[in-house]
Parts: sequence; structure tokens; C-alpha cells
Amino acid sequence: MDTTQLLKGVLDLTVLAVVEGEDGYGYDIVRRLRDGGLPDVGDASVYGTLRRLYSAGALTSYVVPSGSGPHRKYYGITTTGRSQLKKQRDDWSVFSTTVTAILNNASLEGVTA
Repeated sequence: MDTTQLLKGVLDLTVLAVVEGEDGYGYDIVRRLRDGGLPDVGDASVYGTLRRLYSAGALTSYVVPSGSGPHRKYYGITTTGRSQLKKQRDDWSVFSTTVTAILNNASLEGVTA
């Protein structure tokens, strides 16, 4: 299955969830998403999502100097971001439960007793 479209639909949710646990800089967030089971997530998609969530007030940012390269821009979740994350978690729970029920029922319809 091509997960590209699925990723687009859940990228805000997953980025907020990752940052809720611990602030992170761009590539660190990409790495955590990949390590968490989203190996196909693209760098550019995550960076664009970070910029959009920051512009919307869901994330805050700060710069940390690095001794071994350029400074890193870290992102943290705001109160607005926590509210958005809670709503999206609730929406995801209902949506995924519904899709799972449809898939399970569809697979049972082909079974004859």
C-alpha cells in the first residue's frame, strides 16, 4: 500500500505527538518519526509541517548553539498545540476504529457459513 496519502493526513498529529514527549530539532523529529514506524516520512514534509504548526501557534521554537556545526532550531509544543493534539487524537481514535470495523465487516461478508 502506498502510504503517502495516509502520511499527509496524520503528519500534524504525529509531529505534535513526538514533540509533546520532548522538544526536538528538525532532523531529530524526522528520525523519531521513522524510528516510531513511519520509515517513508520525508524530510521536506516534516520541515514544512513544523513551519506551518509554528505559524499556527501550535509550536514554539528556540535556537541552541552546536559545538559541531550550525545552530539547531528546536521546537516545543504550546498550549494551543496541546489542545490541537488532544482533538486530533480523539478524531483519530474514532476514525481508525470506524475504518477497522468497516474492514473487518467487509472481510467477513465474503465468508459463507
